[in-house]
Amino acid sequence: MKVTVDQELCISCGLCISICDEVFHWNADDRAEAVATDVPEELEQDVQEAVESCPTDAIKYA
Repeated sequence: MKVTVDQELCISCGLCISICDEVFHWNADDRAEAVATDVPEELEQDVQEAVESCPTDAIKYA
């Protein structure tokens, strides 16, 4: 699974970071970004929850 955060859509709500801080963190612009675009299998469920929780649909995965 690969994951990215669209910086134009991110409103810095922090839900993704609170759900899965192993994958998401704050960048220099105080927006969330994916630390690692390749998500380890054991974190896929948490990333899926973050994707579904994002209020602006800024998180994309494949």
